[in-house]
Amino acid sequence: MIKRLKPLLTYYFSISCTALLFTACGKSSNAKRDHLVFRYNEYANINTLDPAFSRTLQDNSVCNQLFNSLVQFDDNLNILPSIAKDWTISEDGLTYQFSLRNDVYFHKHELFGKDSTRTVVADDFTYSFNRLRDEKLAPPGSWVLNKVDDFKAINDTLFEIKLTQPFPAFIGLLTMKYCSVVPKEIVEHYGTEFRSHPIGTGPFKLKRWEENIKLVFRRNENYFERDSLGNQLPYLEAVSLTFLPDKQSEFLQFAQGNIDFLRSLDASYKDELLTADGQLRDKYAKTVNMIRGPYLNTEYLGFYLDSETPEIQSVLLRKAINYGFDRKKMMVYLRNGIGNPANGGFIPIGLPGYNQSIGFSYQPKKAKQLVKQFIKETGIQNPEITLVTTSNYLSFCEFIQRELEKTGLKINVDVMPEATLRSARSNGKVDMFRSSWVADYLDAENYLSIFYSKNFAPGGSNYFHFKDQLFDSLYNTAFSVTDIEKRKLLYTQMDSLAMEYAIMVPLFYDEVVRFTQKNVKGLGINPIDLLDLRYVKKKKKLEN
Repeated sequence: MIKRLKPLLTYYFSISCTALLFTACGKSSNAKRDHLVFRYNEYANINTLDPAFSRTLQDNSVCNQLFNSLVQFDDNLNILPSIAKDWTISEDGLTYQFSLRNDVYFHKHELFGKDSTRTVVADDFTYSFNRLRDEKLAPPGSWVLNKVDDFKAINDTLFEIKLTQPFPAFIGLLTMKYCSVVPKEIVEHYGTEFRSHPIGTGPFKLKRWEENIKLVFRRNENYFERDSLGNQLPYLEAVSLTFLPDKQSEFLQFAQGNIDFLRSLDASYKDELLTADGQLRDKYAKTVNMIRGPYLNTEYLGFYLDSETPEIQSVLLRKAINYGFDRKKMMVYLRNGIGNPANGGFIPIGLPGYNQSIGFSYQPKKAKQLVKQFIKETGIQNPEITLVTTSNYLSFCEFIQRELEKTGLKINVDVMPEATLRSARSNGKVDMFRSSWVADYLDAENYLSIFYSKNFAPGGSNYFHFKDQLFDSLYNTAFSVTDIEKRKLLYTQMDSLAMEYAIMVPLFYDEVVRFTQKNVKGLGINPIDLLDLRYVKKKKKLEN
């Protein structure tokens, strides 16, 4: 089988002027070029500019401007060529061969010699993938190659990967920033400091990074991709980030027009910006654009099934919680309608395998009956469960707490710092916890792996310690099924099994929501919320 695809800061510029972006000083010069600078704030900060260690959404978004991989995806999650112009997959699904472009150059650096750059060759991918496997380096992205047996450069423009077993989702894994190509001579010169001296092939290159203060990228004049009209990408001259840690301050900067982009909706300003049904308020409709779409993120409550607490062990109470609160009402009051109530399973809207009929609807009478049945069968007259959450989701948990009191089940809500809760969840120290699962790669197997018995936490992501022989059998079978429709049926069957045992409470399927100033065009949106600035244009604002 052969598959061939066609290629498809707030850093404020003062009147005193900085040499970062302009060679001439003065207000008129800044005004002339400001429309070519895309400015935004990253409240969660940036940890690294090394793609091998890029594990957060924020890190991925900046690394996406600096690096390229063999393949990429578009806004609809279709896999497209990037540095690989096309590829073939063997009939047994084990061997992938990638034909590379010969016009991709690394960002300029004096270590490259007299030309200050060089083309990317297949050996660069061999080095980059070996780096992911380096146990001494211990990058968090090493798991991407878990099913890879070997890889090698056949010649300068042909790279081969062999798998240990068929894995239809593998091509999607290669879109991750972990799989970006990096140059050996630069990485080995900087060592661990490559995190702040990145050299890649991406549409932008690093100009300056003052950690916790500002980050500036400049346009890569040698970037290899062009738009449909043959114009070289990117359109912007620069990207400028600041790191205000307070979301309310970030919103005020956006409302004043000092930054171009707001990438999330926070409780501190959601009612100021949006109506209860999720529309822009009139005062912002003339100056702000809002784009929204499915986000591959399922927010949920999980149960630790190895708990000795009778209430947690009872499937009756676990189902009662699922039936006992109105998800639609919760989304209207707490999220201004942003997001979709999770009345299906764990697989979110947008991935093959999602099925809205396998989950739980709001049935308060049934929830009460299940609680009464638990009391009758166990003799526990006042059942109660402790739910642990972070402060960001306290309002959701308190909403559920109030709703479930009506069923006769008491929910105690405890708040922990995120890092503490993550550790407690992984080590089985909490009976019930709030969490979320954002897609690592573009296949529902990513979601279902959380229920596989061999992935028990802390060694894996099965925080529930759920074990079911039928589920495991279906999960293993799915790896050998290349037909997406057949795999979809298996995925739905596995998801419905997890819901039948009620080992979790899906809350909502999140949405990506982005706000931009009216003069920003071409930003786009995708279901994993990865920032892609290649096609962004910023029109010059009319001066007063």
